[in-house]
Amino acid sequence: MDTQTTLPMEHAHLLTQVTGRAHDVLRIAAQDRWPGRELTALAGYLRAELIRQVTDEERLLFPAHEATPELSRLARDHARLRACVDTLAAAARERGARSPAQIATTVRDLLTQLGDHLATEQAVLAAPGGPASSTSALGACPHRWYPLTEGPAVDLDALPADRLTEAIGDRLHRLSRGEQLDLCSSTDPGDLCDALAAGHDDYGFTYLACGPGLWRVRVTHRLGR
Repeated sequence: MDTQTTLPMEHAHLLTQVTGRAHDVLRIAAQDRWPGRELTALAGYLRAELIRQVTDEERLLFPAHEATPELSRLARDHARLRACVDTLAAAARERGARSPAQIATTVRDLLTQLGDHLATEQAVLAAPGGPASSTSALGACPHRWYPLTEGPAVDLDALPADRLTEAIGDRLHRLSRGEQLDLCSSTDPGDLCDALAAGHDDYGFTYLACGPGLWRVRVTHRLGR
């Protein structure tokens, strides 16, 4: 079960994860070096988790509140955050188009904007008598899944069995064309692979190990599809 049941708790986790990755970028940029790996990690997290957070808030939290100037401001904040994420993602792809100092300025602006927005959002969306429920408490993917599903291999045993298809499906959607991901488990993940493959053939599944103690399936996001 997800332990981040309130919006402030969910926001705190999200902000901690963004801040840690942002500080890695700022540390390298302060040396007037291009923070390629660090910027890619930050942009990847922002696109996967921050954009999903604002989308889930608009889908799950906003409809429960009346249309007010404060709610409109939150929506405008979300649009600005999306634009900032797009800027950083483009910079990560276009190495050298911006200087390390320019990247550092954009990252600092993001941190300031995000911190102010989250504080305002918690006040505007607060439930009577207490904080608003988190998006994950209302069915969205918990942010704690991200580090469990990143990297070239995923330990399926570390994820909740009842939401395994959802967690891995979310990870597969982030694979680039031709990219591969290994699914590791103490039991045969065949049913999971069948569920992930159902309805489309964008992904190929190949068994690399077949037990008894370790099962390993390589998933490939196929090219030219």
